[in-house]
Amino acid sequence: MLVNRALDSAEIAGTFRSDRESGCICLAVGKAARGMAAAAARRLGPRVRDGLIITTEPGDGPFPVLVGSHPVPTPASESAGRSALRLARAASEADTLLVLLSGGASSLMAVPVDGITLADKAGTTALLLNNGASIASLNCVRKHLSAIKGGRLAAGTAARTITLAISDVVGDDLTVIGSGPTVADTSTYADALRALDDHGGRQGFPLTVVSHLTAGAHGELPETPKTIEGRGDLARVIGGRRDAMAGAADEARARGYTVQVVDAPVIGEARTAAGPWIAAAAQASGHNPVCLVSSGETTVRVSGTGRGGRNQEFALAAVDALSRFDRPAALASVGTDGVDGPTDAAGAVVDSSTLARANAAGLSPDGFLANNDAYRFFSALGDLIHTGPTGTNVGDLQIILLA
Repeated sequence: MLVNRALDSAEIAGTFRSDRESGCICLAVGKAARGMAAAAARRLGPRVRDGLIITTEPGDGPFPVLVGSHPVPTPASESAGRSALRLARAASEADTLLVLLSGGASSLMAVPVDGITLADKAGTTALLLNNGASIASLNCVRKHLSAIKGGRLAAGTAARTITLAISDVVGDDLTVIGSGPTVADTSTYADALRALDDHGGRQGFPLTVVSHLTAGAHGELPETPKTIEGRGDLARVIGGRRDAMAGAADEARARGYTVQVVDAPVIGEARTAAGPWIAAAAQASGHNPVCLVSSGETTVRVSGTGRGGRNQEFALAAVDALSRFDRPAALASVGTDGVDGPTDAAGAVVDSSTLARANAAGLSPDGFLANNDAYRFFSALGDLIHTGPTGTNVGDLQIILLA
């Protein structure tokens, strides 16, 4: 629906109709890549003369499918990224490169710059994630270690680019979504160095990475492209977290709930973001039952040895507060991609009885939280949410039901 709506818009449909001599080359990257590519292939038909899909799961598609890795790149991610660059570089000035981006693209399509190994880049990514870096900070570093991100994919093709993005980024910043492979970049090497300083310090990162970013900050390396001009390139966000909230709200209303949608994004460290959100939910008014819907993307600073993800940690941090509500309540926090951290769960559910059930089972929520071990806590209670990969990603969704 999102791709069809965008391709049918006057702005983009006119682009394809007005230049019948050109060909369309489709590059779809991310967790929603297969569905986005299928929609584009159906809508554009024989106008698409070549294409490539880079996503998380193997399977059929209208174009060849390559599988990368998320959230840390692997050799498969690098191979996929180099294939994407070859596709873009083979396009002519008469072509249109249609780039369909969705969550996970930064890791699924990776091409390190000369002098940086994939291991250097993967280690840097993992350390930033474990130190609670936001997606903007993480992708700033990625862009400055990449030969494809930060506008470099567009800079490497003669074709005009049209980019349609489903956003998993709070704020829907096209320079951050998928690390902005087709848009002019606003971040700098100096920004990337600050991201290292703010998330563990330079001394913890690979020396090659620090040396590369330092050289760039001193003007010894070319910056990411700050302008991409002259070809009529377009880049648009076609969907995001508010679409997920609207869908959840519609379903809740159909089930008889009075719905309150919280537009402000839920961000920051998961364990601290949960507190204010729960406090606000406790003040919710309206005819019973009430459903509150919010969305966003939190971070986790890993100091323990357990397993979990940001949604599970958010839910675990809410256990005590939810037990003290003056009416029955249940909360769920889920990743819309169906994958929360390095686990097979999308998230977890907590209700007014969770603390009592945990105590009866000899489980200490505070102890599991301190060890970043939300997965084992909720697994023991049977309160993990499993959806499997959903084929899209628009960030995280939080829902609380009040009886």
